Amino acid sequence: MRVEKTNKPLNGVKCVVNTCHYYAQGDYCSAAQIEIQPRNASSTEETDCATFSPSLK
Repeated sequence: MRVEKTNKPLNGVKCVVNTCHYYAQGDYCSAAQIEIQPRNASSTEETDCATFSPSLK
């Protein structure tokens, strides 16, 4: 999922994945929107941030 990277953190979302393109200092997500999958997850371990994109540092 490719989304716009913004200059503002996504309100209410904490992200500690500092290798993501959308990671912002202070453990924020700077994606304009996020998508979490899969639909019928029954535990935290089964969920995945489909917005994740590796950082090109």
